Amino acid sequence: MTQVNAAFGRLGKTISQFTLAQKTLALIGIAVLALGIFALASWATKPSFTPLFSGLQPGDANSIVEQLQADGVPYEIAGGGSTIMVPEQNVYDQRLKAAGAGLPASSTGGYSLLDDMGVTSSEFQQSVTYKRALEGELAKTIGALNGVKTASVQLAIPEDTVFVSEKVDPTASVFIDTENGVTLSGDQVQAIVHLTSAAIDGMKATNVAVIDSAGTVLSAVGVGATGSADKQATDYEQRIAASIQGMLDQVVGPGNATVAVAADMSYESANRVEETFTNPAGNPALNEATTTEEYTGGGAGNTAAGILGPDNIAVPDGDGDDGAYTSESTTKNNAVNKVTETREIPAGALNRQTVSVALNSATAAGMNVADIRALVTNAAGINVARGDELTVEMVAFNASGAEAAQEALAAADAAAEAERRAELVRMGILAAGIVAIVILALVAYAMRSRRQNRQAVDIGILPELDPLAPPAGLAMIGQDQGRTALEPPVDTASLRIVANAADSERKLEELDHLALQDPVRTADYLRNFMDEGQRV
Repeated sequence: MTQVNAAFGRLGKTISQFTLAQKTLALIGIAVLALGIFALASWATKPSFTPLFSGLQPGDANSIVEQLQADGVPYEIAGGGSTIMVPEQNVYDQRLKAAGAGLPASSTGGYSLLDDMGVTSSEFQQSVTYKRALEGELAKTIGALNGVKTASVQLAIPEDTVFVSEKVDPTASVFIDTENGVTLSGDQVQAIVHLTSAAIDGMKATNVAVIDSAGTVLSAVGVGATGSADKQATDYEQRIAASIQGMLDQVVGPGNATVAVAADMSYESANRVEETFTNPAGNPALNEATTTEEYTGGGAGNTAAGILGPDNIAVPDGDGDDGAYTSESTTKNNAVNKVTETREIPAGALNRQTVSVALNSATAAGMNVADIRALVTNAAGINVARGDELTVEMVAFNASGAEAAQEALAAADAAAEAERRAELVRMGILAAGIVAIVILALVAYAMRSRRQNRQAVDIGILPELDPLAPPAGLAMIGQDQGRTALEPPVDTASLRIVANAADSERKLEELDHLALQDPVRTADYLRNFMDEGQRV
């Protein structure tokens, strides 16, 4: 305990000797150290949280939070309230308790709805419950897609009956709530459409409507995926322009060519049916029928009456006819090949396109425009029969934009360099401050160590010296008084004062050696020696 008190005493003396700047730095260092220790302790003692449930409905989340509060389990809420996290060691226990309480309960049901069907359910109840089960299963499946938070499906399935001549196709509506900052791609929309249509008997992919939480129609009934022809045309134009631009950058250099593409897309879908008939050469007829009719008969000879005259008297005909008749008819059925081709033309088919290419005359003056035209024609897929057009011209480019861009780039580089230098200066100042603090701490420690090494030896009150004492004796006493703090005591009876300087130096060395061996006794001897000198 004495050593502890002595240590605190030395610490207090050291702090009291600090200057105002040293005290300020010491306080700042202690505060930073305390904050660091507190932050480290908080981080080390904080439990590791793991998701208990995610994708919860507000009602389920509230019920689970109440259960955790009742059990005294710490929790965190994330994902906008749809995810509940608990310490890792409590995950499985809380999941079992939640399952025992029937949580989460706000689910779309799915085929589990059919488990509650009774034998007394009507046909209408059975059909409605079955449709709800299909909707729930589809919603859960679609909700498992990447980027989809929740999904809702409504089915319109017509009732089968024999009293209608035309059957109505079933349709479906899908509502998608995406996660923050997520936009469904065209492939994901197509996946949702085909997943829904394939789950319902007789449903076509074009009869599925998909709408997101922002009110955007992603797929319309009778049309299919929308981004319609405008979006498809924009995507096509960007893809073709990027392909041509990349090729021209390699030929004429970056910044020396610009490309513009305009595409005309079809907004309507159609079905086209073609029938082709061909006659196979060299093949015999399937069937052939020949009919011959022949008639032979005699006339009245020379007695045949002619045409009646004006007096109703028969005028005989000058020529006679034997009445013969022959007729032949042939029917032949040839083998004919019939080819029926049905084509479905979807919306977004390319009707025609126009491509314009401008080359910098300053760099492409020595190039053959025909070669450039041939390259662009093949790269863009120009079809003259379809009505596609291509224009390639050499023009003088305006360099002010490029110069401004270069200046802006140089300014940005300069700003970045200045920021880097400022950061280096800040780091240098911080490092210098740290080094200065370390140096001050080392200096303070060295000064404190030096003060602690100076230990005074109490030899009492020294008597007044005789002014008539010999100089050598005065010198001896003065030197002994100056060394009492550091030199051990010496046997005064064995000391003799000599007049010459050589003997004095030898005696002083002996005194130093004896004082190192026993400083306390040396102080007592000096005190007795001075007392005897005073009595003399």
